[in-house]
Amino acid sequence: MYKTPISVLVIIHTIDLQVLLLERADHPGYWQSVTGSQDPGETLLQTAMREVSEETGLSSADYELTDWQIENRYEIYQEWRWRYGPDVRFNTEHVFGLCLPDMTPIKISAREHLSYTWLPWQQAAEQVFSSSNADAILNLPAHVQFVQTDI
Repeated sequence: MYKTPISVLVIIHTIDLQVLLLERADHPGYWQSVTGSQDPGETLLQTAMREVSEETGLSSADYELTDWQIENRYEIYQEWRWRYGPDVRFNTEHVFGLCLPDMTPIKISAREHLSYTWLPWQQAAEQVFSSSNADAILNLPAHVQFVQTDI
């Protein structure tokens, strides 16, 4: 079964702008935030919640998960295009943020990731391999201020 070319990117972070990054098992040295494709019948929020749980062991219901209303369209990396239908070249990614009170130990999915780390937001933006992931992390301070003013 082919993957749907609609995905979520979830920036997991703390109030003081520490960002969780995961190292891909299928490509050591490639660091990223939580990401994954939408399953048939899922809302984007459900996809984000499922991916957070699968990739970190965290329950997003215990924290504040917000839809940043950012949509990125990009060409799928050639090395991963086989996962999609024969004529699919582009993916649409929807960005979410998950704010934790502090850096929390997580349980990575060994099938998907080798390790994890917490980094200050600017350093995290430099570490990720995807430009849309880096852009989302660089956008983090605006979203944390928004969250803080709503409290």
